[in-house]
Amino acid sequence: MTETYAPGPDEAPQTWTTRPESFSRLALESLPHGVLVFTSDGTILVVNTAVARQFGYPREELIGQNASALLSEENRSQHVTDRAACVNDPAATAGVCRELSGRRRDGSTFPIEMRLVPVRSPDGVFVVATVTDSGEPKDARNPTSSTAAQLEFERLVAELLVDFINVTPGRVEEMIRVTLRRVGETLDLDRCIFARFSPDGQLTHPATWERNGISPVPIPTLPAERFPWAFQTVLAGEIVCYSSLNDVPNPIDRESCQRLGSRSSVAVPLSVNGQIVGVVSFNLVGRERQWRPDEVHRLRVLATAFANVLARQQSDEALQQTLAEVERLGNQLNAENMYLRREVRDRVGTGLIVGKSPAILRVLDQIQQVADTDSTVLLLGETGTGKELLAMQIHELSSRRARPLVRVNCAAMPATLIESELFGREKGAFTGALSRQVGRFELADHSTIFLDEIGDLPPDVQVKLLRVLEERQIERLGSPKPIHVDVRIIAATHRNLAQRIAEGSFRDDLFYRLNVFPIEVPPLRERVEDIPLLVWRFVEEFSKTFGKRIEAISKDSMSALQQYSWPGNIREVRNVVERAMIVASGKRLSLPLPTVTAGSPVKRPVKLADLEKEHIRAVLEATGWRIRGVGGAAERLGLKATTLETRMAKLGLKRSRA
Repeated sequence: MTETYAPGPDEAPQTWTTRPESFSRLALESLPHGVLVFTSDGTILVVNTAVARQFGYPREELIGQNASALLSEENRSQHVTDRAACVNDPAATAGVCRELSGRRRDGSTFPIEMRLVPVRSPDGVFVVATVTDSGEPKDARNPTSSTAAQLEFERLVAELLVDFINVTPGRVEEMIRVTLRRVGETLDLDRCIFARFSPDGQLTHPATWERNGISPVPIPTLPAERFPWAFQTVLAGEIVCYSSLNDVPNPIDRESCQRLGSRSSVAVPLSVNGQIVGVVSFNLVGRERQWRPDEVHRLRVLATAFANVLARQQSDEALQQTLAEVERLGNQLNAENMYLRREVRDRVGTGLIVGKSPAILRVLDQIQQVADTDSTVLLLGETGTGKELLAMQIHELSSRRARPLVRVNCAAMPATLIESELFGREKGAFTGALSRQVGRFELADHSTIFLDEIGDLPPDVQVKLLRVLEERQIERLGSPKPIHVDVRIIAATHRNLAQRIAEGSFRDDLFYRLNVFPIEVPPLRERVEDIPLLVWRFVEEFSKTFGKRIEAISKDSMSALQQYSWPGNIREVRNVVERAMIVASGKRLSLPLPTVTAGSPVKRPVKLADLEKEHIRAVLEATGWRIRGVGGAAERLGLKATTLETRMAKLGLKRSRA
């Protein structure tokens, strides 16, 4: 977006972009004085047209040269000294203007005045220099001006632009007031006003300067309804300029200006990112003045410095708001952290995995292998086998352990809410969504999310989960904006996923994305030697809870526990021990076996690896064991050819040579 200033008869049209950095470059080009920017060692980075004209160089030839090359040999050591002092002790050199001898491209010399100002940034210290050809006649330096005051104003504009580049956020208000005073005194004005626009279009946060004897103008006395023409013009991005009250077209504005004593004025709108956010005005009280086009132009150049300051303030305020939001979210995450840790502690006690059987030791060995990676883990096993505890163990052994594990039970959430719970929602995303909600994946950013009962995930949510696995991006409900998340996924299910794939209720591409590192968690009947350890572990836990001390469990009772099939696995053991502890009246614990329905033997589920092997074999046979190319087995399975070959080797799949 651009806005155009209507030039005077002796002035070329000038287009102004609304970006602050473009304002600064354009302002430098508008100055009659030379301006160049160089590094602390003197390497030139930026020059304006005036410098190229003064020294007779093509502009691009100056970039990369050392600034000393623009000075006569006898002045170069002085310049190096001044430059070092400017960088190392800016307070001592502030405002110092050195008379030197410049050296043109053709070798001729001419007198110049050079002022150095340091600019500090995250990339280092830079020096901005303003250069005036002190040997030119006044009219040559400024063809449209014949007064020393106007020449002084040009120099002032150049210096103020440099000063505004270097101003820190804490000195903005002070710098604005100093600038208004210097401009007012240089141009022999009576009153200068700087103000911002509030969201409702009123002027706020004023900074003013008045000549001695001139009454200040309180900003609340300048409502929009008393200056309809002026406000409308400024908010449209145009300059308000009148040399006498007869130039004011609206009688309401004319009467209001007369009441304030304003006889001549220039008001320049301040634009940031295409929006008018403020105004700076220059006024005479009780006397009139003819504003020349070059004066109006340079006042607008100066206004760009104010616009830059407002842009930087807005950026700083936005940063502060962002930091406040980050702090709020941090507090929320801490609360979630405490809740999640408390939840896990309540569920699994001290969090230790109990067991010494070969079956559980094999699982623990797999956990050690995968924990310190970011690979997706799929925990397979019957209900109650401790899959959540194993997920917690994987997380605690990983590099993400500093942040809490985020747990989601996909079977426990209503289908209508699970999507917003996982991915979040914006305010108003659906009826009843009264506020924005951060989803579980966002909470798990840079951490681990545990998706329990993944086999019960609704099909439409499976599609979005697949995108998270592929692109590591989510979208909140009600917002198309993607959000990147760095999440390690651990999924678990007691379902037969191969069967659910065959039934069409679970996506096969999602299964292959989840099945990076499958771990089969053994049922308790396959690790009966761990039952005594588990029983005593739960006895210890409930002894603290109920305040009862248990010293013995009969050998026959423990033997009966080991012969029981435990269809509910470890969770069922815990419930049995809890019931026994509630009714216990002595130091010897009796553990009656739970009652089960006859004729309902527990079936061991088919291994998923076997089903996967058969599925891949069927696809290979259907393609004539052709792995690569269009229609090959890799394409049909949605895998890379190298991934399929690795999987075949792991599963022992080889083509028969018969």
